[in-house]
Amino acid sequence: MVSNRAFGVGERLEFSVGYGVIKAGTAVMEIPDIAKLDGRKCYHIVSTARSNKFFSVFFKVDDRVESFMDIYGLYSLRYDKHLREGKFRTDVSMVFDQANNLAIYDAGKDTFEVAEYVQDVLSAFYFVRTQELTVGRAIFVDNHTDRKNYPLEVKVMRREKVKVEAGEFDCLVVKPILQTPGIFEQKGSLTVWLTDDEVKMPVLMKSKVVIGSISTELINYRLGEVGKF
Repeated sequence: MVSNRAFGVGERLEFSVGYGVIKAGTAVMEIPDIAKLDGRKCYHIVSTARSNKFFSVFFKVDDRVESFMDIYGLYSLRYDKHLREGKFRTDVSMVFDQANNLAIYDAGKDTFEVAEYVQDVLSAFYFVRTQELTVGRAIFVDNHTDRKNYPLEVKVMRREKVKVEAGEFDCLVVKPILQTPGIFEQKGSLTVWLTDDEVKMPVLMKSKVVIGSISTELINYRLGEVGKF
């Protein structure tokens, strides 16, 4: 069993999303319940992003990404992605056969070999929260997303105090390096501020994209029940 003192069922993190100086919408990351897949208990992780009424006039966003993460091994068992961004639409459903190191798409139509205990792009973020993070060092996580294997490197840059709408927090500043679309799209560079404690809650995220920048700031939070299965 992999140790987890960072998150648990009931956690809900709400963010405001800004595009440059414009308020663009809201995002939520939450663990609403414990699910079962083939008899195995999983953290049901849900991430949603929606544009507000004003921003939707120009570019409407309605995204939902789900990950089912084994509560004992802390690896992904299933990943579902439904993105609605302007005229762009995509729906992906993937199951990990962790025993045979396979990613299975569309009920077996496509299969790909993956690393042992691989993560999807969303579960990888939660897995990183359970790890010991040391300034000046990096950690590496095997990740598979969109039919490709992406090694994820997370560099721990420095400590910094950050004030956002949800409060003031002592944080670790980290830079995930992952070239893939998804909930943390990496066409540019991403910097994340995590609370400098066991929880490692994301407080602020800033990303440079092709045109402009996106900031995601914590506005409200409820921590989960760690260790409750």
